[in-house]
Amino acid sequence: MTTALIIGDLQRGIMDGYPFARQVLPPLTALLPRARAAGARVVFVRFAMRANGADLPPGNAMMRTFHEAGDAFHEGSAGTEVTLPVADEDVVVLKRRASAFAGTDLDLVLRAGGVDTIAVAGVATSAMVAATCYDAADRGYRVTVLRDGCADGDPAMHEFFMDAVFPSRGFDVVSCADWS
Repeated sequence: MTTALIIGDLQRGIMDGYPFARQVLPPLTALLPRARAAGARVVFVRFAMRANGADLPPGNAMMRTFHEAGDAFHEGSAGTEVTLPVADEDVVVLKRRASAFAGTDLDLVLRAGGVDTIAVAGVATSAMVAATCYDAADRGYRVTVLRDGCADGDPAMHEFFMDAVFPSRGFDVVSCADWS
């Protein structure tokens, strides 16, 4: 069994614009050296859109709001830089939708490394985390969600996903400190 730690959307534009996201930084900062030492593939997934709007889905108000935020979410801007330290052996994946798998090479990278188990962390629980977990399960990965490595703008939604939705889908839910 080979494991990957997937950390999504912890980037400057999100940390600056959505204060709830900052609560995941301490547990994930402590987890990173341990995960790398254990041989887990660390993958950072960042969200960015083309400045010219070519990848903006028509009629999607939420994505339009992100696009209109400008440098916070435009590809190549400082807002899309990963907040946590990226090591040479880590992988950074660019995504343009909620799931870390949608339209990216994440599955290719994981399969090339023999990964069959993933742990997912990031923001927001009800968006990136949920979408990535569902896609991973559909692709045959065993999924763990890191409770304190995830956050949502609605704390009740975060708890609902952690206590009801994820366990009902067969995903393990553990703290960063308890993940091995």
